[in-house]
Amino acid sequence: MSLPTLGILGGGQLARMTALAAARLSVPVKILTDTETGTSRGLPDVTVADWTDPFVLQAWAEGCDAVTVESEWAPADRLRGVLPPDVALRPGVDALVAIRHKGRQRARYAEAGLPQPEHVWAETPTQARDAVARFGAAVLKQFEGSYDGYGNATVRSPDEVGPAWDALAAVGDDDRPGGLLVEAFVPFEAEAAVTVARRADGESVVYPVVRSEHRDHRLWAASTPAGFSDETEAAARDAALATIDALGLTGVATVELFVTDRGRVLVNEVAPRPHNTAHLTLDAHHTSQFENHVRAVLDWPLGDPGLRVPAACMVNVLATREGRAEPDLAAALAVPGASVWLYGKDEARAGRKMGHVTATSATAATARQRAETAAEAVRL
Repeated sequence: MSLPTLGILGGGQLARMTALAAARLSVPVKILTDTETGTSRGLPDVTVADWTDPFVLQAWAEGCDAVTVESEWAPADRLRGVLPPDVALRPGVDALVAIRHKGRQRARYAEAGLPQPEHVWAETPTQARDAVARFGAAVLKQFEGSYDGYGNATVRSPDEVGPAWDALAAVGDDDRPGGLLVEAFVPFEAEAAVTVARRADGESVVYPVVRSEHRDHRLWAASTPAGFSDETEAAARDAALATIDALGLTGVATVELFVTDRGRVLVNEVAPRPHNTAHLTLDAHHTSQFENHVRAVLDWPLGDPGLRVPAACMVNVLATREGRAEPDLAAALAVPGASVWLYGKDEARAGRKMGHVTATSATAATARQRAETAAEAVRL
């Protein structure tokens, strides 16, 4: 019996690392992307074409046994009319559509009774100003396209709403209201993330909690063990699993959480695919998030999500200039216990994720020091 073929809609670094994990299992992979950035170069079956064209989608999907997406922004909804009925699309379109929109995402959490920050779906500037006046400080988020620090603004008084509204608010139509999401600013003690792998029948495995650190609204580092109390860790794992179940996701997904000074956890956002905070699973866990994503999407038994080292830390490698990427890895590779992953992107842009470094050690502090040293040593 031949192995199933996995289709991946998207050609960035997440697709690259998923394809490499599939290759370990001899699973054939077909990738469709609308842009060639270098990340999928060297992979055996990559199509670069208009991924919104139904004829392109239909031809590409032929021969796939299951299809997944690299990102919630991939046009999975356009596959509805072209995928054969026996080809699974995981996660499903309904979940992806809900997650793409910040307002709908929050509404699904509320329906499920999940702990989350106070928020208002503001359809007018007046509603947004009233919400900010009530919250005292707030984060204004555009409904779609908000990620990695893009598409949001922190305001601390109603007088600051005007410019943010002009930049972020969506124009409504007959089918849906416009506006933006106003979230109460959470004075959190820490940020955390929990990755879950889930099969279609609901069987799940939960990865250990990760402590995440952001700089300029972008993830800088992710560390495990997270160092929270047993009660907080349990609450984080429970909230993550409940979030994934509420959305009915299949595959790997990561729930980002706020941890308050009292140890309470609040659901921030969910990523319905492999996530930056779980890249350290490639080097520190028995089964990486990417292998478990392949297993879950193909409905295979899930792998052990546990740590195989005492501590690990991942630090992103961000570009600091514009121009062609010309990596120099010699100094980074000399750091003991550090693994360097570059994504193959041709062009560098200030702040662009070009790769990551994971370091393992007997202690979290040493792992962090090694990861930061190696990441700083990568020259692009």
